[in-house]
Amino acid sequence: MAEATLRTAPLDKARALQWLQTYGVYAGVAALLVVNTVITPHFLSAENFRTQAVQVAPVIIVALGMALVIGTEGVDLSVGAVMALAASVTALYLGYGLLPALLVVALFAAGVGLANGALVALVGVQPIVATLALMVGGRGLALVLLPQLEDLRNPSLASLGSGDILGIPYLILIAAVLALLVAFVVRRTTFGRQLLAIGDSRPAAQLAGLPVRRVLITVYVVCALLAAVAGVLATARLQASDPTSLGNLMELSAITAVVVGGTPLTGGRVNIAGTVAGAVLIQLLTATLIKHDLPPSWTQIAQAIVIVAAVYAARGRGSDDRHESGRTRDHREQ
Repeated sequence: MAEATLRTAPLDKARALQWLQTYGVYAGVAALLVVNTVITPHFLSAENFRTQAVQVAPVIIVALGMALVIGTEGVDLSVGAVMALAASVTALYLGYGLLPALLVVALFAAGVGLANGALVALVGVQPIVATLALMVGGRGLALVLLPQLEDLRNPSLASLGSGDILGIPYLILIAAVLALLVAFVVRRTTFGRQLLAIGDSRPAAQLAGLPVRRVLITVYVVCALLAAVAGVLATARLQASDPTSLGNLMELSAITAVVVGGTPLTGGRVNIAGTVAGAVLIQLLTATLIKHDLPPSWTQIAQAIVIVAAVYAARGRGSDDRHESGRTRDHREQ
């Protein structure tokens, strides 16, 4: 009887941990919604939900690109710098029109992504080192281009930041469309399957003849482009370009959203729905603390606790996925 109890206890713990890995982020969002409904005045108002959604939209967009990079067992620390660079370039070229400015922003972002991807895929630099270099250099370039905050008075940019369709802000619609598009790419395209195969085992992907270098470079370029989109949208909402502070710590928020959402840092798996939920969880947590007059330092502490909890829940997830995929391959070979 005692032996049966001892065998059951680890099994129950494993099931609880598996449930936490899969549904914990959604349970966290639901819990925060319930708590705020009870303790936060006017939380259920339409205006509050609109505000929260608009604020979380740039985080979701950046986290989508980060999820793709982490799916290849990499990381991109330069996304905040790319947001700042997008803000600077937008301010410099907005006089030529919004579309030309956006095209120049895309070129700058693609250049950063190409540099990151080349360092990782061609030179063999560790992703954290390669993107750290662009994190520092990218923000430095942004400050060289635009050393200080600059107000932007452009009707097209203002419409992008504050406009809506049927009452739904453009920022929310853009984030939703990009989330659906990235989810489709990961789940339904050859590129998505190649991305996951590389994250699962890069040597095996190379032996299988997959275009590893091309996929890696493309992933980092896409991540940089999504960060640039977030930077332009944030600039449009603020109606000002501030390369000094825009995007600060965004890389940490994006990584937190991805990990909390169920994507393991060991690669080989990408959970887009979980990533979006992770970004919403962080936003709700931050808003809850702010609405109850707690200092910003408590927000950082709370986010750190969430990160630790997510990493703890993710223990063994990546290795378990690899073992499962290995058993599947062995079964097919038999």
